[in-house]
Amino acid sequence: MVPTILIIDDEQHLCWALERAMQQEGYHVLSTTSPSKGLELIREEQPSLVILDLKMPEMDGMDVLRKAREMQPKIPVVILTAHGTIETAIEAMKIGAADYITKPFDLDELKMVIKQNLVITQLATEVSFLRSELTKKYSKLVGKSPAIQEVIKLIERVAASDATVLITGESGTGKEVAAVAIHQNSPRRDGPFVAINCAALPEQLLESELFGHEKGAFTGASARKLGRFELADRGTIFLDEITEMSLSMQAKLLRVLQEMSFERVGGTETIHVDVRVIAATNRNLTEAIEKGLFREDLYYRLNVFQIHLPPLRERKEDIPLLANHFLEKFRPKYLVNKISPAAMELLCSYHWPGNIRELQNVIERAAIICQGSEILPEHLPKELLNTPQNEKELVIRFPDEGISLEQVEKELIIKALQKSGGNQTRAAQLLGITRSALLYRAQKYGIITG
Repeated sequence: MVPTILIIDDEQHLCWALERAMQQEGYHVLSTTSPSKGLELIREEQPSLVILDLKMPEMDGMDVLRKAREMQPKIPVVILTAHGTIETAIEAMKIGAADYITKPFDLDELKMVIKQNLVITQLATEVSFLRSELTKKYSKLVGKSPAIQEVIKLIERVAASDATVLITGESGTGKEVAAVAIHQNSPRRDGPFVAINCAALPEQLLESELFGHEKGAFTGASARKLGRFELADRGTIFLDEITEMSLSMQAKLLRVLQEMSFERVGGTETIHVDVRVIAATNRNLTEAIEKGLFREDLYYRLNVFQIHLPPLRERKEDIPLLANHFLEKFRPKYLVNKISPAAMELLCSYHWPGNIRELQNVIERAAIICQGSEILPEHLPKELLNTPQNEKELVIRFPDEGISLEQVEKELIIKALQKSGGNQTRAAQLLGITRSALLYRAQKYGIITG
């Protein structure tokens, strides 16, 4: 898209000269000697940049600037001013002008100022777009279960601080979604969010990705490259699968976390950054430390504030919410409106080893296969259709005189605790409820006290 430049100056010959010069640069150009007409063009044409003379008889340039900024708050306005009114030009910049040029001006200087401001505006637009896309991509944590509500509360508490956060949980539970939520609710929300998967790169490439490199640092390093820590300055860096780092890389990362400084690969200059670190892993860090695979000092540096994301099988009451959330996300693309009760029952009874990521993929696949407006059981993958429902069915002898539902629930909790050897988390899994729900019911019936 060709940028549109609007020139507002009461000198006809200057408007003509500038119009010719800007057209030669490849811009679409509008010009007027009337400030009121200029404001009308700003409202109707929404130009990319305005060149505005400060001193005009019909209306003062400062008034034009104020009204232009009211109509288009982000429009860059370059002020033209005589030597005697530089103080006024500086005042105009305080109001919101992007830059000023003194008359008589150098045309090349004006061209450079215009180009720089158009680049800045384009970058600001791209950043705004990418942030909105980030929000669309990750949306928010969805769920009403006690387990996920507790996670949301923890995110709200830690977001306002600058503490390092360690997010644990199985693959597909939404660790990066949680990291984005922390960033977007933090004072750093207007800064960059930079993510890197530590498991996706070999050691040398990972070091270069994290800390950058200088030209000639290694074969193929034809130019200086900024690392992710440098790019994340004044923002947040998300280190996913942190346990996949080699021990030598862990040592280098530890130094960065301690000092918030580093050198690029092949460089000697010390780079200082202001970065919040969020790390994530799907492995048991205690076991990794015991096996010598993860540094204990790095663990304590990362584990300032820990958030554990529960697997989907421990928050089954959230499956309908999540399924409909993904359906809404894919609706504009696939035109599917709902999930049938039978299909939803299959979704809720499946154990979801791939967690939320697997659920999202299943919904999208079903939406693609479905030719109508409703997802039916036959649109779901065979592993969901082949869930051994009969194995989960209980054979209950129902007496003629009836039975107490509370007594049945109490007996089931006792049986689950016996089968799990007293492990409350496992007992909750056996019953298909969360641990907090199990504790509530067990305390209600006096099975567990305190």
